[in-house]
Amino acid sequence: MTRRALPTTAAALTAVAALTLTACGGGGDAKSDDIKGADTATATPTVSASSGSGQPDMNLPSDLQVQFDVTRSSDTRHAAALDSAKNYILALNHGITAQDPDDPAYQFYSLGNATKYARNQIQAWVKDEWTATGTDSYYKARTDDVGTSRGVLVTMCRDQSKFYGKNVKTQKIRYTKESLDSYQEFRLFMKPPQGSEKIWKVLQIEVQGRVKECQR
Repeated sequence: MTRRALPTTAAALTAVAALTLTACGGGGDAKSDDIKGADTATATPTVSASSGSGQPDMNLPSDLQVQFDVTRSSDTRHAAALDSAKNYILALNHGITAQDPDDPAYQFYSLGNATKYARNQIQAWVKDEWTATGTDSYYKARTDDVGTSRGVLVTMCRDQSKFYGKNVKTQKIRYTKESLDSYQEFRLFMKPPQGSEKIWKVLQIEVQGRVKECQR
């Protein structure tokens, strides 16, 4: 459950994403705060009607919930990008609770650095013998077009004040008090479907910690 700080700014993330869009990822491992999250109340992935079959299992334990209090955009591109961004977060948490760094769920919704990031985060949880429990909340979602790349930048606030680590051997829960550390901002650069692909995928991710604007 070690924290990692990602120094990349939003502007830098947008620029890097635009440059790497045609390269389908690559580059070094992204560094960020650990994602410690869960799912909606029913742990059900949100998938657009055009996503097709082959969606991976992302069911979560009953003691773990991820809540998305976001408004779906009337723009079909932005709505699809937001759906896949939410699914990437669910998939990452599925990998954590499944204790599987090679879980197919996050790989289904990511490319390049976002795939490496998810794998590294899950590996860290598994190595430290932690899984997740409680409630993880995401809200204040925003979607923005990125230049002429047809990509979309999804931004969401996160409240992890009621989200805790649980030791996989002892089942002891590590409770933490609410503080500024509980509030983060997620920025996910979404790549549109290419060729035979039918879903948007996360290409880059940045997590900014201690964000006062996300406090509620």
